[in-house]
Amino acid sequence: MVSLKEQNPIYDIKISSVVPGIISGNNAFQELTPMDLSMKLHYLRFVYYFTAPAFDGMTTRNIKETMFIWLSYAYIPCGRFRRTNSGRPFIKCNDSGLRIIEARCHLNLDEWLKSKDDSRDRLLVPNNVIGPDLEFSPLVMIQLTKFKCGATSVGMSWSHVLGDVFSAVTFMRLWAEAIAHHYPAQPLTMAQQQTQTYNIQSLNSSKDLFSIKQIGPVGDHWSTSNNTKMETFSFHISMFELIRLQAKICQEKFGPQVPLFECICVVLWNCLGKIRQGLGLQTVTVCKSDFGNRTKGIITNKSQTVGVVKTDIPIDECNLMQLGLLMMNHVVDERMKIEEVMKMDDKLPDFLIYGVNLTFVDLSDVSFYEFEVRGQKPFYVNCFIDNIDDEGVVLVLPTPKGCSDGRIVSITLPENKVVDLKMVLKDDWQIE
Repeated sequence: MVSLKEQNPIYDIKISSVVPGIISGNNAFQELTPMDLSMKLHYLRFVYYFTAPAFDGMTTRNIKETMFIWLSYAYIPCGRFRRTNSGRPFIKCNDSGLRIIEARCHLNLDEWLKSKDDSRDRLLVPNNVIGPDLEFSPLVMIQLTKFKCGATSVGMSWSHVLGDVFSAVTFMRLWAEAIAHHYPAQPLTMAQQQTQTYNIQSLNSSKDLFSIKQIGPVGDHWSTSNNTKMETFSFHISMFELIRLQAKICQEKFGPQVPLFECICVVLWNCLGKIRQGLGLQTVTVCKSDFGNRTKGIITNKSQTVGVVKTDIPIDECNLMQLGLLMMNHVVDERMKIEEVMKMDDKLPDFLIYGVNLTFVDLSDVSFYEFEVRGQKPFYVNCFIDNIDDEGVVLVLPTPKGCSDGRIVSITLPENKVVDLKMVLKDDWQIE
């Protein structure tokens, strides 16, 4: 018989709120850009694992005191959504704060990680969504879980409408700086909606776009009813293995060299094409950071590309280098067109982006491990995206030792595709 502890090792759950230490003002509000609103149905979840010294001796009161200061410099995510008379959402900076969950775990950290079960991380991070009570739904939630050995996990749920992964990590890093008594010169801000002339005649509707799918309307409950059961698994691929994959894809030593992120995309695109026997998957989405459009201290959704790659050839008939060259040279960024669609429709349609096509997200340059608490960096960081569509998402993440140690690849797919993918990866590429 399975004990209660084995069924759910998380216990002693307490919920509270933390607000900024300084009031932002009664009439402070934040408008949202079209790209923000296009991402409103997606949620980012993070789990940072720290060994015992990081939070050792810090009481709940001590931790919350650092949060009061932190949120004074990052008060926008503490707000709540309201709607204008036309129905457009905006953030009322009313300092309602973050929702905080404190919990304990019956297991030691080593016991927890030994299972290598990615689904377990979902017990360490809130799974909230916005709505149906829009005015009372927190945009960000934090979960602090203390393990039996004294280690601590910090889980954060971040509403993607606020900004991309880089933005969320910037937000968290401000907390680490507050713990160390280092404070930014200016508060964290959001990218402003710019007055821009859109070529409305260039698009008939969202049907002219390949990276998005219109659903709903969802009203004030920013979630979708996806009946497909999704599963997440991950693996580490070393730099030696990456170079081996690159050599197998490129073949000619002095020919074009496919970059490492694109090599990972090619391998998985090829494997899933085999599983599907060439049916579908002729369009994929690629998301990468647009560093030239990123400004320090600003959280935004406008600095992540939403690119589309298409081929008319069935994927199981494409050779590896063909896929690599598509990834290198034929990605079409649809951000501007997404903004046009959002602008031309007064009803502000509800979209999904992640998982509409098989979606590859390059997060290898995200500074997850710069979230340092009292001299301790995270032992390990995991990240996943919730509320995605059926084609699935592939996240390419840095390792704890940095990109020189290879990459962590996290894959979320329909449950019935996972076993097949693992078999093809093992048989064709010796990856497991």
